Formats: sequence, structure tokens, C-alpha cells
Amino acid sequence: MLTCVEICAGAGGQALGLSMAGFVHTALVEYEQEYCDCLKTNKPDWPVICADVHDFDGTPYKGTDLLAGGVPCPPFSVAGKQMGKDDERDLFPEALRLIREIEPRAVMLENVRGFLDPSFASYREHILSSIERMGYNVQIKLLNASDYGVSQLRPRVVIVGIRQDETGVFSYPPPNPHKTPTVGHLLHDLMKANGWEGADTWARQADRIAPTIVGGSKKHGGPDLGPTRARRAWAEMNVEGKSIANLAPEKGFTGMPRLTPRMIARIQGFPDTWDFGKTKTRACRMIGNAFPPPVAKAVGDQIKEVLKHGKGTAFQREKQIS
Repeated sequence: MLTCVEICAGAGGQALGLSMAGFVHTALVEYEQEYCDCLKTNKPDWPVICADVHDFDGTPYKGTDLLAGGVPCPPFSVAGKQMGKDDERDLFPEALRLIREIEPRAVMLENVRGFLDPSFASYREHILSSIERMGYNVQIKLLNASDYGVSQLRPRVVIVGIRQDETGVFSYPPPNPHKTPTVGHLLHDLMKANGWEGADTWARQADRIAPTIVGGSKKHGGPDLGPTRARRAWAEMNVEGKSIANLAPEKGFTGMPRLTPRMIARIQGFPDTWDFGKTKTRACRMIGNAFPPPVAKAVGDQIKEVLKHGKGTAFQREKQIS
């Protein structure tokens, strides 16, 4: 059994993907109550700790196989002020603290593409070198969710560190965009669920992947499909992006259909059984801010391949002594 401690767990996208890869969570730390409720509703057996990560002590979890987390992206997002390390929401320092306390065999941290901006070069180097100095071989790469079966572009930066006494060598999962369905293919059954006669025609028109699903913040208004450029891309697929629907279009509907939270969740890679609650704005925020489970599973599978080989130098030394 491979164990995992996860911080900034959100609505469970990364945790779900890692559990699909075979990791068993011993702790999921999340600050916002609505996200904690979402985690507990969907996975009652998960050990959810609803607390500020600043207050989370990692020492009881020393030796955990994997420390994972999607540290808050607003400090590096182009949609925000990009204050980086000067943003009070930057939790990279806490992630570094927990690596020191837990000494996991592997580390997986994800963030937005903005983290790779030249303006953050020195801070990015500080983070990576800090992990290396703690005894890890570190890699960083920009992954597109559409390369791993998710029907949207959604580029995310994924940092992976493997402890240097592990014998396995990590490599990022190879992309396979040919297996990614179009939005029309993915959502066809949901669009026709209420008998809409235009669902077949719509599915043929929605013949590409989606732009990045956005979640926004508490200050964000009602749920929608993003800024003007994203809405234009949705309109090309005959989707109205200015708002979100409660239900799929019914018989006799004309015009451009809107997506429902369930449709957006499926685009994000969540199973249809995942419950985000009944409030559209809250559900769309949780979905849009999540890490796509299929991407987390793909990376988790690669980390698992490394860890199954066991320890290197230290392990061999123990055998020699015995």
C-alpha cells in the first residue's frame, strides 16, 4: 500500500486521481469548509482535516510515500495580480516545511502555467533548489490536460520530486491526445437527456476540445464559462457561455444550449457520481478550480512505478549489515 498526504485538497480532483493510481490517503488538508464538506460527502472514508495548512503538523506522517498538493494558483495566475511570493496566499513555503517534516519518498505539486513566467524565475529556482537540497531529484513540466483524456486544454505545471535513495527513475506520462473525446462526443448523452431533438446536430458541431474551464473566486459573479475570448470559443461549438443552466435543454428548445454543472464536471474529468452540492455558483467554482483527476492519475501512475522499485543506497546498506 502506498500512502499519501495531500494539502490544499480542494474538491478532490487530485486526490481522486491519485487514489485511482493506487495511493491511499492518510490525510487530506483543506481550509475552506465547503470543499471539506464536498470531500466528506463523496468519500466518507477519506481522513479530511479541515484546517489551515499553516497549522498542520507533518511530523506524525513522517515516512509517507507521497506528499501532494495543488498550492493556491492566484499568486501566479494571469487572471490575478501575479504577486507570487509576495501574495499571502502563496503556500509554497508551507509545502517546503512539510517536505522537511514528513520526508516523503516522493513529492507532487501542481500550479498554473503562470508559475513558469520569467518574472518568477528566481522564486521558481528557489523552490526547486530547496526541494533538491532536501535530498530529491526534481523535475518540472507543463502538462496539457487534453493529452491525458480530458476534453479541454487546461495547461498545468507539475513539479515532481523523487527522493534520491529511490532506485526508480521518474518520467512524466507520455501524451496521448488521440484518445481525448471532443466536447460533443463527451456530452452528447447529457445534452439529449431531456429529449432535446437538436442534441445530435449539436454534438457534431462541438467537434473539438474545450477552452480551459474557469472557477473564479468568491468575489467572482455568477457562474459562467470564462472571459470574452473563452466565450467566443464556446460559441463556435454552439454553446452559450454567459451563464450556466440547471438542466439540459428540453424538447422544442431552440438556440445555443448552456452547460450544466454536471456537464462541466465531466469536462473536468470527474465521474458523474461526484456531488458538488446544489448551488450552481459554488459547484462551478469547486469544479473549475480542481485539478483534473485523469491527469493526477497519469502522473500518479508514473510515481507509483518509481516507488515500487524500493529504496537504493540505504536499502542496500541495510541488506549488507544484515
